[in-house]
Amino acid sequence: MQQDLEKNKQHAIEFYEMAYLGNPTRAVELYVGDQYIQHNPLVGDGKQPFIEYFEKMAAEYPQKTIEFVRAVAQDDLVALHTHQRWPGGDQYVTMDFFRFDEQGKIVEHWDSIQQIPAQSKNNNSMY
Repeated sequence: MQQDLEKNKQHAIEFYEMAYLGNPTRAVELYVGDQYIQHNPLVGDGKQPFIEYFEKMAAEYPQKTIEFVRAVAQDDLVALHTHQRWPGGDQYVTMDFFRFDEQGKIVEHWDSIQQIPAQSKNNNSMY
């Protein structure tokens, strides 16, 4: 089956934003396939550990925000590049990768996160 790259990008953003901002159960219901393979070592494998992780994060950090800087899709993968702002002034650049099944549902996730430092040795942004 041919992947709908634009739809997958849209669904990856909607999924991540919904979970990040406090409704991971609904995000999983709408966007996740039969399985959910997790590669982030801080989150358990499967749907329920994902939901629990994001519910805890929403309760502990309700003022966090996320901005989607770019989304790139190829084959069955979508990559999201985001800017996260957390209470206390911490800011992070994240890169999340989602694999989609043939039904257009998310079934696997990888990520990388880097804190934005107060100073940089160059004048380039992290985006």
